[in-house]
Amino acid sequence: MKIGHYEIGHDQPCFIIAEAGSNHNRDFDNARKLIDVAVAAGADAVKFQIFSAEAIYSKKTPMASYLKDKKLAKEGESLWDIIKRIEIPRQWTPDLMQYCREKGIIFLSTPFDLTAVDELESAGVEAYKVASFEITHLPMLKKISATGRPIILSTGMASLEDIEVALAAIKAGGNSEVALLHCAIAYPPKFEDINLRAMDTMRQAFGLPVGFSDHTMGHVTDVAAVARGACIIEKHFTLSRQQEGPDHPFSLEPGELKAMIEAIRQTEKLLGSPVKQHTAAESELYRIARRSLVAAVNIPAGTVITESMLAVKRPGFGIPVRHMEIVIGRKAQRDIEEDDILTWEMI
Repeated sequence: MKIGHYEIGHDQPCFIIAEAGSNHNRDFDNARKLIDVAVAAGADAVKFQIFSAEAIYSKKTPMASYLKDKKLAKEGESLWDIIKRIEIPRQWTPDLMQYCREKGIIFLSTPFDLTAVDELESAGVEAYKVASFEITHLPMLKKISATGRPIILSTGMASLEDIEVALAAIKAGGNSEVALLHCAIAYPPKFEDINLRAMDTMRQAFGLPVGFSDHTMGHVTDVAAVARGACIIEKHFTLSRQQEGPDHPFSLEPGELKAMIEAIRQTEKLLGSPVKQHTAAESELYRIARRSLVAAVNIPAGTVITESMLAVKRPGFGIPVRHMEIVIGRKAQRDIEEDDILTWEMI
């Protein structure tokens, strides 16, 4: 599939989404700075999230344990209260999208309610990213599908059946341009809970582009995912982990985001071709440092060559060592000096 001018697929460069999420802290200048950081780091897209507490959580929803354990909730706050204070002002969307256009980066945003889909569609978003938590929100999936725009669907916590049901809803909406992101839901998850091999299963089961949405610290997991064939990487980032808010602690800081993207691009280069042969870069040493047959002694013209007259030495552009048995028993066509590199014309 295609997002903007980017081709998304397993034979294409990895599409890297810098996930700003709610790390703007409801400060428009911070949101613009996050876009600047994503551009400077070399990301292909920067992504925000559109949600409202009223549409996403019941006020009776219990507090998530990780928010309590990490003391990310203020005194007396409910989960609903936390979501309320990190909502993005919805009027920002057109301005942030325009700023992204000026900076040459794709603007993405994850909708968490039907109204958000309308708002993103009105602004002209290039593609939709669906969060793992929303994979069962079938009415929203159908509404997004009906826009005809590409869909990136995260699958954290999902079974193959969950994915199949979601894809059926998307298909019912008339869309087939979908990529799947494997994801481990925890903030941050442990390495032993990542299960990158699940990407292979998803690729085989659904025949769609597969990538990875990551909440781990550092970028080891992202590089490993790309090496395993991820064609999309999504990663949270922040201006500073010292800022207040639930997503800052597991987000990369600007220098770390840049290092991750550089590591991914290096990984893509080193993956290279599946063809096993010597490369153009190896050509000189292929000739000089491999071995071939060399005269161990002076061999006068007409002499029958014996094994003791031969040595196996570098360079490698003489008669190949594997042909030693053919050379033994033949006569020298001319005088051969000790350490001459044997060629077929000499015998």
